[in-house]
Amino acid sequence: MTETQALIENRPPSVATILVERVEATPDAEAYRYPVPSPSGERPDAWASLTWREAADRIFAIAAGLIDLGVRPEERVALAAATRVEWILADLGVLCSGAATTTVYPSTNADETAFILADSGSRVLIAEDAAQLAKAREHRAGLPDLAHVVVIEAEDAVPAEGDPEGWVLSLAELERRGAAHLEANPGAVKERIDALRAGQLATLIYTSGTTGRPKGVRLLHDSWSYMARAIQASGLVRSDDVQYLWLPLAHVFGKVLTVSHISTGHVTAVDGRADRIVENLAVVRPTYMASVPRIFEKVYNGVAAKAREGGGAKYKIFHWAAEVAREYARTSQDNFRRTGSRAVPFGLAAKHKVADALVYGKIREAFGGRLRACVSGASALAPDIGLFFSGAGIHILEGYGLTETSAASFVNPGESYRTGTVGKPLPGTEVRIADDGEILLRGPGVMAGYHGLPEKTAEVLESDGWFHTGDIGELSPDGYLRITDRKKDLIKTSGGKYIAPAEIEGRFKAVCPFVSNVLVHGADRNYCTALVALDEPTLMVWAAEHGLGGRSYAEVAAAKETQELVDGYVQRVNEGLQRWQTIKKFRLLPRDLDVEHGELTPSLKLKRPVVEREYKTLIEEMYAGAREN
Repeated sequence: MTETQALIENRPPSVATILVERVEATPDAEAYRYPVPSPSGERPDAWASLTWREAADRIFAIAAGLIDLGVRPEERVALAAATRVEWILADLGVLCSGAATTTVYPSTNADETAFILADSGSRVLIAEDAAQLAKAREHRAGLPDLAHVVVIEAEDAVPAEGDPEGWVLSLAELERRGAAHLEANPGAVKERIDALRAGQLATLIYTSGTTGRPKGVRLLHDSWSYMARAIQASGLVRSDDVQYLWLPLAHVFGKVLTVSHISTGHVTAVDGRADRIVENLAVVRPTYMASVPRIFEKVYNGVAAKAREGGGAKYKIFHWAAEVAREYARTSQDNFRRTGSRAVPFGLAAKHKVADALVYGKIREAFGGRLRACVSGASALAPDIGLFFSGAGIHILEGYGLTETSAASFVNPGESYRTGTVGKPLPGTEVRIADDGEILLRGPGVMAGYHGLPEKTAEVLESDGWFHTGDIGELSPDGYLRITDRKKDLIKTSGGKYIAPAEIEGRFKAVCPFVSNVLVHGADRNYCTALVALDEPTLMVWAAEHGLGGRSYAEVAAAKETQELVDGYVQRVNEGLQRWQTIKKFRLLPRDLDVEHGELTPSLKLKRPVVEREYKTLIEEMYAGAREN
């Protein structure tokens, strides 16, 4: 048995045990960093730290507090908060109490929050602030199982008239209550941890449904223990890394980063405020971070916009450097695949050195100057954007997984990563491609099923453990997976041609530095069209330079000059497509797509049915008068 196999096959039944082992091994090492905002609102924030021992003290106090409230093993404790260190401490406290965490996005409205709390049967809600407390209070009559609401922001833990006695308490109160419980029962938390079994429920994550109610995905303790050990074994993260964690922790991608951190023992800096990402990168100076493609797209667009602001010469230099980066990345990756060496021809190396001095070095510095690797997941990264960053020295390792597979099923293997693929399966995960191209997965990360929905479970999970992902892909001879599209998102034109819209959309994002979101439409039509939302900051800078300053976003998007600008990029995209894939018409949207309007999931994935329904008039307008086959 290899060292990797031993690490995975001998894994403990739960991450709670891994946490205990971590605290015993490195009690005084730094575990978490988190911002402490200035009372006056001054920036930048100060940052504080917790050692593993200090973190464990708080985690065990939360666990004991929940036990004192009467929470029993496998009962659900919901957690509705933004990404912050208290989210992690609370989640691990739930884990160590033997209960199971129900994750709730803080952006979820009151009605859907109530549905999740009721469907999961959550006994306790740990809420971030008064806004999250209000959602539970609004529907309290329909939540008979909800015995307590614990509020993280202590000043917001204010009981209201009609609240049952003790229904609301602060996280600080819960920890004090837990400390007193441990004083009286020193072994209470250890007993719960020792009693945990691999097959017990650990987490309920509700998927963002594009239609109807979300489904609760049941993930067991063994899934997280496996993920923690498999990611450690992959070498993706090292014990000397500093991770910057901003992703939503209610999402499986963010959640898996918290368990791999415990197994590896590196430092994690936690702050989910999206408007502080750029500022935090300069302060945290991470060596490792995970992100979704939209962030890399925004950085790319921002760099391009800044070059454009510098005048024609600087913009030309940027475009030249971008092409050099892509050529350098392609050549070095191809050479590494064939020979094991990343050497490139002398002429290309010389151009790359000049471009590095002029452009790439500044990009690396914007990421903090120490970034060893990024992981990109949740949706597809446009290959041209991935190649650009690769050539610029920002190594983006694309990965793949779903909520139903505990997030990390595939990841690119470090130095031998290949842009445009999602890498190889984690050790212990099996993959096969069905006859229709669908990716099937089997392994410890696969869910136990959908909560209370056996029929829905049977639709995707076979009796022998194979899970139907709904994604279409292909495997290279040496095991690298390339995702071509969602099975349900493949569209068939009225002419009988199959089209993968995500591929065209990815090309558009790579070519057009102004685009924020794009949706290609063409199902049962005789040509493809596109709805295009533009990146407001980039667009408004361009507008000011072209006589459109002082107008609103919607006014700029409707301007003839903007239509002509985007049309030029559409033609460039079309040059690289088959005739039946080309975008014949497009419409610019009057605003960007967002989570608040329900058009994007919290992990920034496009909800196609929602967008197509909302902008049905624009779509029909593009086909008006067209003869359909």
